[in-house]
Amino acid sequence: MTSEHPAVLFVCSKNGGKSQLAAGLMRDLAGDDVTVYSAGTKPAESLNGQAVESLAELGIEVAGEYPKPVTDEVLNSVDAVIVLGTEAKLEPVEGTRFEIWETDEPSKRGIEGMERMRLVRDDIKTRVQALYSELIPN
Repeated sequence: MTSEHPAVLFVCSKNGGKSQLAAGLMRDLAGDDVTVYSAGTKPAESLNGQAVESLAELGIEVAGEYPKPVTDEVLNSVDAVIVLGTEAKLEPVEGTRFEIWETDEPSKRGIEGMERMRLVRDDIKTRVQALYSELIPN
């Protein structure tokens, strides 16, 4: 890491679900240690209600968040770009850590609704914890 205060951008296609989950989980875990952004390649009108509810179950509030587009300004200011899922297409920025997280997709196993969202949230939470421990070594 180049800075003592790393910044990370979580991206998905709509910026209503997975990237918002990741951002909320990282903010909760890292506090002020990591600057967190989330954005979408094709932002939706609003957040996914089940994503918001699944975070609320962990005591994480995302009130005031809304889907935002990816901007060059943010892309060029972060240490890591994490793309969640395979729908969002984004070119890596030279010199910036770039990862694609192929997240769990319970609907492929016939799991829908809040049960699906909790599984997606928990998969992302495990990945966020691992990323945090790399960004902020003990």
